Amino acid sequence: MEPKDTTTNTAFKGYTNSTCPFLPCHPGVKRAFNCLFCYCPLIAYECPGPYQTYTDRNGLTRKDCSACTLPHDGYEQSWNFIQKWLDYPQPWSGKPQTEPPTPRPRPPGATDQP
Repeated sequence: MEPKDTTTNTAFKGYTNSTCPFLPCHPGVKRAFNCLFCYCPLIAYECPGPYQTYTDRNGLTRKDCSACTLPHDGYEQSWNFIQKWLDYPQPWSGKPQTEPPTPRPRPPGATDQP
């Protein structure tokens, strides 16, 4: 049984590290820059964020997500985006992005609210 989220404080959903030497690392963010997902938890999964692929020096195909702003654009918005895509993560195929995938449907009765 999962504990119910009864807090009304949403500060855990994001922060901006204004002293980071790499800020702004993803240009184009319109709301408060969310640094919580500096290393995106979707890096190993299919996602709708724009990405390119490259081959690293070991011959492995990797994602380059530097053009993506989705996990950084606003605290509440980026938190909800990541939670939605982690509901039913689909492992990344290792192929270049053709069309952004759509998230799998939630089970009946699932909501974003506790």
